[in-house]
Amino acid sequence: MSELVLVVALRAKPGKEDALRRDLAAVVEPSRKEDGSLRYDLFVDQNEPGRFVFVEHWASREQRDKHHNEGPHIQHFQAHGAGNVAQMEFAYFLDRVV
Repeated sequence: MSELVLVVALRAKPGKEDALRRDLAAVVEPSRKEDGSLRYDLFVDQNEPGRFVFVEHWASREQRDKHHNEGPHIQHFQAHGAGNVAQMEFAYFLDRVV
């Protein structure tokens, strides 16, 4: 197993920026406590307040997948907060070069 760094940007639906910020912020602390989570940070674009960017660092791809597919806080977001997302702008799965 090798470490995985993930960078994901989500765009809020117009008028839903505050709701999406709240919903996304709610997944940060539980995600940081998950097995294999080395870094889990949420950012907002200074020039585009409706664009939110996650920077995640996981001990393995398998642990990240478990988080994404089985984490109760992620499942809650999918059921109750994902409706405020207009689109996923990008998702980069990165391997460290040096």
